Amino acid sequence: MDAFLYIFLACVGAAIGSFLNVLIFRIPEGQSIVLPSSHCQKCGHGIRVYDNIPIISYVILRGKCRDCHDKISLQYPIVEAITAVMSLLLFVKFGLSFKYLASFIFTCALIVITFIDLRHQIIPDVISLPGIPVFFFLAVFVMNLTVWESLLGIFIGGGSLFLIAFVYEIITKREGMGGGDIKLLAMLGAFLGWKSLFFVLFVSSLLGAVVGISAMIMKGQDTKYAVPFGPFLSVAAVAYLFVGAAVTKFLFFYY
Repeated sequence: MDAFLYIFLACVGAAIGSFLNVLIFRIPEGQSIVLPSSHCQKCGHGIRVYDNIPIISYVILRGKCRDCHDKISLQYPIVEAITAVMSLLLFVKFGLSFKYLASFIFTCALIVITFIDLRHQIIPDVISLPGIPVFFFLAVFVMNLTVWESLLGIFIGGGSLFLIAFVYEIITKREGMGGGDIKLLAMLGAFLGWKSLFFVLFVSSLLGAVVGISAMIMKGQDTKYAVPFGPFLSVAAVAYLFVGAAVTKFLFFYY
């Protein structure tokens, strides 16, 4: 029974990951996420049901459209696999509960934001702005945060990043952080609470610095090389979901 449940949750996660791919490709273009149905980006031919099985169809088709043989983006199976794995990890963490469901919704939102930011260097308001009240509600009524923990998370999260961006722009005379990152951190604070922000900002900044410096060295570019910050915030937030309790106790001696 346990093995069947794990397989089921992985399959559900992969199927939802397939829908997340639709959001990732269509939201930045302002397209409907309902119509038209899934189709090849090159030839426009509709994707057959048996060619739309998460991960498996990509492997069978060897990453190419059945009709025009154009390459299918590797992003499709990657997003599906990540969503499947996160479904399993969150089940291990929270069990089959409302906390699992709320955390999975939160993680799915971050997956969409991450891949859109990587492709377009934008964080769409259509996700982050509604996400603030939605995840505030889930934090208070599902994740057992207090109203003040979540509210402070929103204001400190958005406010701290706004202050950092403002000071950076004054000193360097150029924009170093977009408004999308500010709204995203407010959304993270709403769901994880204000105590998470120290961990999230530290880990995301560390990851961003390592990746940014590595990219500049590899590409031989100067310090103006742009690295989207949203993915690092998202990774740090997901990490906090799993180690948050231990981090909170260590930093605040909270029992």
